[in-house]
Amino acid sequence: MIRTKSGAAALSIASNSILIALKLAAGAITGSIAIITEAIHSLIDLVASVIAFISVRKADEPADEEHPYGHEKVENLAANVEGILILVGAAVIVYEATHRLVAGSQVEALGVGIAVMGFSVVANLVVSANLYRQARIHESPALEGDAAHLRTDALTSAGVLVGLGLVEITGVVAFDSITALLVAGAIVWAGIAIIRRSSGVLVDETLPAAEMDRIEQAIATARTPEVAGYHKLRARRAGRRRHIDFHVQYRSGTSLERAHELAHEMRDSIEAEIPQAEVLIHAEPETSYRERESGPYRSG
Repeated sequence: MIRTKSGAAALSIASNSILIALKLAAGAITGSIAIITEAIHSLIDLVASVIAFISVRKADEPADEEHPYGHEKVENLAANVEGILILVGAAVIVYEATHRLVAGSQVEALGVGIAVMGFSVVANLVVSANLYRQARIHESPALEGDAAHLRTDALTSAGVLVGLGLVEITGVVAFDSITALLVAGAIVWAGIAIIRRSSGVLVDETLPAAEMDRIEQAIATARTPEVAGYHKLRARRAGRRRHIDFHVQYRSGTSLERAHELAHEMRDSIEAEIPQAEVLIHAEPETSYRERESGPYRSG
């Protein structure tokens, strides 16, 4: 079993390359637009896999002078590009399938196509399962997007399999183009979902409510009598990393050394609850906030 991000992405590249060759050959033999559609879909997946492979390696690079916050958002950018590629591929499929539905076409030697589609379903399910597993372990948006591509490819291959079976049973060639259009619809749905998730990170959308609740619980756990309250809690995601910052008010008489020590305790509490978190805490006296309107204030 592949256990690294780059290894999982490389497996996806190899799998897609083989499936493209098989689908193109089957499409040429049978003349099926549904199979050719699947070849185009796999070609898009191959491009996405290459993007994912490059992005996960880039995202793991440490912060540098030009990128002091690190390179994790490269994965989210890659996922966005993958989603756009899916939509472009769907547009090509819709055009070609509609043209053949209107103009008519011939489909033959369906046994070859059915065998290739069956193999494609199994291969994509196996590879996508591994990608999803690694995406969860490493919290990788790029691998998650790539896995979504392959899972969609498996489902659409199954749809093509059904469509070819209907053509074989009924002799109605139109089922081939109709299947291709249904496949395109599924591809559009997957593309929009990927773009929505990755775009939220790129525009610094806040973390899900469940994660924000965990952060506040971690802060509450580390609270001491010296802490009067906190405000301006913000959190965002970049790749698998969470960037969290907030202001803490300390009661009169709290020394700078003690405030610094308590801030570290809060940070450690949050990082224990939220893996891959980077926490920045601004310390200020209790009286500095009460006259201002800067956001919700959590008092002691």
